[in-house]
Amino acid sequence: MGLFRAFLSEQSAPDRFYGELAQDSARHVDQFHRLQGTLLLDVGGGPGFFADAFAARGATYVAVDADAGEMRLHGREPGPRTVLARGDALPFADATFDVTYSSNVLEHVDAPWRMADEMVRVTRPGGTVVVSYTLWFGPWGGHETSPWHLIGGSYAARRFQRRRGGAPKNVFGESLFAVTAAQGITWALNATDATVVAIEPRYLPSALHWIVAVPGLRELVTWNLLIVLRRSEDRGHRGADRP
Repeated sequence: MGLFRAFLSEQSAPDRFYGELAQDSARHVDQFHRLQGTLLLDVGGGPGFFADAFAARGATYVAVDADAGEMRLHGREPGPRTVLARGDALPFADATFDVTYSSNVLEHVDAPWRMADEMVRVTRPGGTVVVSYTLWFGPWGGHETSPWHLIGGSYAARRFQRRRGGAPKNVFGESLFAVTAAQGITWALNATDATVVAIEPRYLPSALHWIVAVPGLRELVTWNLLIVLRRSEDRGHRGADRP
């Protein structure tokens, strides 16, 4: 509920929104892989709020973002270990990081599972891959065009522009894509280089985690899906995208 209240202040108080989200993210990742002393890669790190939260828990934080403008949102400057690069072509050697992390980025990438494969590739054996993303058919799937995205992404974008006098920040088919829970679960279960640690709704209480096992319902109710993988000793890599 605290995060939900913070979501409502994204535009009016971005420091509060992104700060609380980053702290929650770091706390959550720390439950799966202790962050103290780790080398962590954040794919889609944005304007530095996550850097603060992960560093506070003892991680050496490295960020990758494909948009230089995103790095400087809300008057912030990129940190010293911030790299401008695409998430689906990470400029790092195999098995570099203890933890690779991405929050709410996959839905903005036209090749999301290639990006997820890249995250596995650069994670050390025994390391942890943590991915969470917003589901298209959930209440916030269209981001600022919600809930009209449920009728159609292009329609929602046109409606937003007509009502607001300008295009949405997240344009369907360009910077926002329809990514589902089924796609993420299929990718995770078929990962040849990692084993599944957890697949769960990120923002729902633990008593409701069973929802991800119910096709259809999980797309509507889960809202944001969290996938946690452990990198295996086998360093082979599939490197192929999925539809």
